[in-house]
Amino acid sequence: MAEGVHWKATEKAHPARDAARRSCALVAARDKQGWLDLFAEDAIIEDPVGPSPFDPEGKGHKGKTAIAEFWDKTIGITESMEFEFTESFAAGNEVANIGTITNYFPGGHSIAVELVSTYKVDDSGKLLSLRAFWELERLAEQYGG
Repeated sequence: MAEGVHWKATEKAHPARDAARRSCALVAARDKQGWLDLFAEDAIIEDPVGPSPFDPEGKGHKGKTAIAEFWDKTIGITESMEFEFTESFAAGNEVANIGTITNYFPGGHSIAVELVSTYKVDDSGKLLSLRAFWELERLAEQYGG
């Protein structure tokens, strides 16, 4: 697995699990175009699911242009990201992964986000959706906010 990705969950092949692992590896490698290429044209990202500072209306980031903007506003502001997943459950054309993503920012600040992330793929293995379930309030408590 790529540097920055610590996959402790099952490695059993499954199209959605494979896409999720590629997604993490490309983010860790800072490969924006490679990451965007994983997504279908009409894919959607909800990270986190529901309203947030990244998505005030809670409708998600739909389509490659919006997904590229999501990268710029979230992933792109970090110096690096590290992924650790301890569980992975695949069913149908989806997978749910449980773990922690640590975001490292300029100046040495970092934030660890505990989450459940789900990935759904089409028949060709392209990502149709990436949904991340995490709580902003938990982060605020963790960091004294």
